[in-house]
Amino acid sequence: GTGELITRNREMLAQIDLAARVADSTISVLIEGESGTGKELFAQFIHEKSSRSQQAFVKVNCAAIPEQLLESELFGHVRGAYTGAVKDRQGRFELANGGTIFLDEIADLTLGIQGKLLRVLQSKEFERLGESVSQKVDVRVIAATNRNLEEAMKEGAFREDLFYRLNAVRLKLVPLRERPEDLPILIPHFLQMFAKTSVVDLTPDAMKALRSYRWSGNVRELEHVIERSVLLAQNGMIELAHLPEEVRIALEQPGVTRSLEEMEKLHIKRVLQKAKDYDDAARILGIDPATLWRKRKKFGL
Repeated sequence: GTGELITRNREMLAQIDLAARVADSTISVLIEGESGTGKELFAQFIHEKSSRSQQAFVKVNCAAIPEQLLESELFGHVRGAYTGAVKDRQGRFELANGGTIFLDEIADLTLGIQGKLLRVLQSKEFERLGESVSQKVDVRVIAATNRNLEEAMKEGAFREDLFYRLNAVRLKLVPLRERPEDLPILIPHFLQMFAKTSVVDLTPDAMKALRSYRWSGNVRELEHVIERSVLLAQNGMIELAHLPEEVRIALEQPGVTRSLEEMEKLHIKRVLQKAKDYDDAARILGIDPATLWRKRKKFGL
């Protein structure tokens, strides 16, 4: 009854149980967890277990929408509200009326939009851009973040009153590296998902590599690796060679050493897979985008 929430980890099962118990209420939920741990799946699970399940489930990735467009995206606008606003437009809150809105990467909201969101949570009303008439809305809010909101509050980047309003119920998702007992059930699940009608299996070395790897991208990274491997597999068998290089080296013995250049290439490749874009990758690596461009060219990435 948990849909795609597949786990046998005690902490994750406790979080699923808590999510199920608060699902059929209007209380706000804050989901914390690293990228790829299943925050959106938890939000979907809560919505489907609630009395709002037949109403809209609206998803918003707050980090993916340009700052200047986000307010209009959330609350809508009227014709002439700004250059290019040629007609009235409903916002995501209006579209989610009667249902649930899932605000992913909530920490990326500006302080101004945080204030408007707080008003919706407190008074259940908002105004479209360019309009002075308030609209009432009945929306269940589920927010998610992969950042530490307490740190963001200390830095003045996140409103304390909004945090406590969102934090009525808090779910903390466990990274995949801390729940190795889930790999033996997740791997067959994804094999079946991507192999579809055919039967695909793993060689012992390939399985050992998958179970030894750290999975910094969590379940989402595992899903992508299995999808890739199924496409490359021949005769229904995934071999070690079909896995990405960074996964294969998890099998190396402690005594095996690599050159600094090899390690640098692997690390840059790994960051490029996780980052939103090249600028984000450069920020994570702590180097200038131009330096990253040169290194990508050098390593053929």
